[in-house]
Amino acid sequence: MLIIKFYQMKLWQKDKTALKEVEHFTVGNDRDLDLYLASFDVLGSLAHIKMLESVGLLSKDELSLLDAELKNIYQQIQKGNFKLTEGVEDIHSQVELMLTEKLGDVGKKIHSARSRNDQVLVDLKLYLRQEIETLVSTTQALFDLLLEQSEKYKDDLLPGYTHLQLAMPSSFGLWFGAYAESLVDDMITLEAAYQIVNKNPLGSAAGYGSSFPINRQMTTDLLGFEALNYNVVYAQMGRGKTERIVASALANIAATLSKLSMDACLYLNQNFAFISFPDELTTGSSIMPHKKNPDVFELIRGRTNLIQTLPGQITNLVSGLPSGYNRELQLLKQLIFNAFADIKECIDIMVLMLDYITLNENITENPLYNSIYSTEEVNRLVKQGIPFRDAYKTVSEMIGKGIFSKTSVTEYTHEGSIGNLCNSEINAIFEERMKCFRSRSSEELVRKMIKGI
Repeated sequence: MLIIKFYQMKLWQKDKTALKEVEHFTVGNDRDLDLYLASFDVLGSLAHIKMLESVGLLSKDELSLLDAELKNIYQQIQKGNFKLTEGVEDIHSQVELMLTEKLGDVGKKIHSARSRNDQVLVDLKLYLRQEIETLVSTTQALFDLLLEQSEKYKDDLLPGYTHLQLAMPSSFGLWFGAYAESLVDDMITLEAAYQIVNKNPLGSAAGYGSSFPINRQMTTDLLGFEALNYNVVYAQMGRGKTERIVASALANIAATLSKLSMDACLYLNQNFAFISFPDELTTGSSIMPHKKNPDVFELIRGRTNLIQTLPGQITNLVSGLPSGYNRELQLLKQLIFNAFADIKECIDIMVLMLDYITLNENITENPLYNSIYSTEEVNRLVKQGIPFRDAYKTVSEMIGKGIFSKTSVTEYTHEGSIGNLCNSEINAIFEERMKCFRSRSSEELVRKMIKGI
């Protein structure tokens, strides 16, 4: 009972009880959000205690006791049997409480040489690392489908547009492939964010290090980080910046999804009628029996547009803050947690929709689209030796007089055109990016830390 009473006080609390209003306001929904970080907090502690034993701050027996109990807590988290005790402020306090209830004073030693500041930093970086790895796998499913559809429909033509005006011949192969290559660039920026995330802040404590002789390289290796955040002040300053960089990478993927959704909304419109979907994937109207509304694509567009605002939100939140920890940083959690959940759900539903897409055939045979072949006619005249400007004027006059007629599409041979999509090259670049993520696996870290494999 004495142990529980001790932990009903906050780790930072002195001799006065905070007003409940202040406590409620400052804690906010952090208790709920901390459950996202629970398993990562345990992983960080497992590495930390091994390091403490190596520098003489824990005995071998104490390490053994703490290691076994932390792994037991980890299993409780994985089974969904973990929650924060009433009156306990955060995940860090909860883990320490559980250790102390079970092991007595040994449990209290776990906080030596660290602060809640570097604990939450480690938790967040481990969380972000795993979420990025999961997002990469989710994105690959969409990328693979886009390339598959691009190859499948490479000979199906549709009008291309500029300024929403008829422009030149395009194809569904070109359309699907464009979004596949867009995801390639998105993976490059996500990889850059991953490299920022994959640096160890543990040992920075409250932002000024520790007078204990800790071994920060050891915890870096144990937790599978590629490098340290060496400067302890910068380790703390990196909070906010790291989330903004990650948010920018998410915003890039979101922009790709948003534009693809907008195209789908247009192409499903009866005035375009380029694509269709099963009734089960569209919605109807309460009074208009003919309606097949693209609600899924509209919601993807809306949700991904909100994700694109996230870097700006984070910038505004952390702008002007001095170095060192500031409580505003607490507000970053919900923003970034929600963004990962949203972007993955949007990708999953996009895969479902595109897997059931139906393309309408012979779209460009409609005389309405004859003008998209005007450039073809100009090029044909140029090949006959007529200067380009003269050929352009000739065809323009034909269009003005209403006597222009459709010409057949010439063969496109250059890289990335209708007749040469370069999908294999696009896939090779994507695969190269994927190798960078496959060589780093959070699952492997967990196996080593929890199961000793």
